[in-house]
Amino acid sequence: MPNPRCDEATFVELFEKHGAAKTAKILGMSERDIYDRRRRLEKKLQRQLTTPTPSHNKTRFAIQHPQRHIIEITDGVILVGSDAHFWPGYVSTAWRSFVRFAKELQPKVIILNGDSLDASTISRHPPIGWETRPSVEAEISASQERHSEVEKAAPNAERVWPLGNHDGRFETRLATVAPEYARVHGVHLKDHFPNWHPCWSCWINPDHDTVVVKHRFKAGIHAPWNNTMWSGTHMITGHLHSLKVYPFSDYKETRFGVDSGTLADVYGPQFVDYTEDNPRSWRSGFVVLTFRGGKLMWPEPVYVVDENTVGFRGELITV
Repeated sequence: MPNPRCDEATFVELFEKHGAAKTAKILGMSERDIYDRRRRLEKKLQRQLTTPTPSHNKTRFAIQHPQRHIIEITDGVILVGSDAHFWPGYVSTAWRSFVRFAKELQPKVIILNGDSLDASTISRHPPIGWETRPSVEAEISASQERHSEVEKAAPNAERVWPLGNHDGRFETRLATVAPEYARVHGVHLKDHFPNWHPCWSCWINPDHDTVVVKHRFKAGIHAPWNNTMWSGTHMITGHLHSLKVYPFSDYKETRFGVDSGTLADVYGPQFVDYTEDNPRSWRSGFVVLTFRGGKLMWPEPVYVVDENTVGFRGELITV
């Protein structure tokens, strides 16, 4: 709860000078309450409250994302999609179905779990041959258009965007070449998507049947299994585009490691050149998370069957 002895102006000054952990100690509050109050003030003030940047490594810490976003849900649905890699002029089957499911299910929360941007022109990888890539401006515009579609489909849903490695290219590039602009509006990805809450990870029901949603943790084909084994929680990740659910059981419980697939077309224009036309064990789709009594039910993938059809719960759905 907000500390009644601390007014808004004092809170902002403390937070931006000391960061969450030290502010919590000064005010005698938990870090979770600090982040909750920060989020409410950002909405009220219509600006981001930034944490101090350590002077020894300004580039690394220039991306202004709160570490965790906390969600409590007892009964309801959360949609998780990731790796859309939105491309100007192209809308994938998975994305069309994601918007449809958002409209029909009216989820309490929608999470786009990283890599909404592809940011191909500011990649650390050199271009291949004479390939043509869209500008950053065109990608931002396409992403804003796609995001607005799901916002209109489920206007009452809370919207969360854990940062992906491709998303991070936007701010990392600016922090590298122009760190003096760190506090100027427009240089942070969040400035262009004010209706989405940015974070590194989203923690759902952290005090009981914890579910962590973040873009990536472990790597390799067994990443979902290793993610839940090493984290000790249910974990939903993207990054690998594989769309699968791994249950993991020990003496205490069964928990799930989930790869939420890709909202892009597996053989879409984003991936044509760097994959060199190789086969890829990727799957287009997303994941429906259902909660009953605060407990996560078995995660359910929605998967693309063909250009106009997705599969869900044994049914074929035309989109």
